[in-house]
Amino acid sequence: MAFRIVACCTGCWACLPLCPRQAIRAAAPHFEIDPARCTECAGDYPDPQCASICPIEGAIVDAAGQPLNPPGSLTRLPPAPATPLPIS
Repeated sequence: MAFRIVACCTGCWACLPLCPRQAIRAAAPHFEIDPARCTECAGDYPDPQCASICPIEGAIVDAAGQPLNPPGSLTRLPPAPATPLPIS
């Protein structure tokens, strides 16, 4: 039970001070979450604090690899189609 920060992280530092367990650390090429310390905010907050502040869709994923902020969740714009739309 731990989240991960993936390559699309921009290193904006927004999440670092919010983690109640200090599980997030600055690293190269992007921030990392220490799985031994991450509790997914269970018992501390109703929602994961890192995901609640992260401005990058898809940057934080759960143990199954599912993004906590999937594409379109922050912008309310639908994700781009996987294939180009035909031009008439």
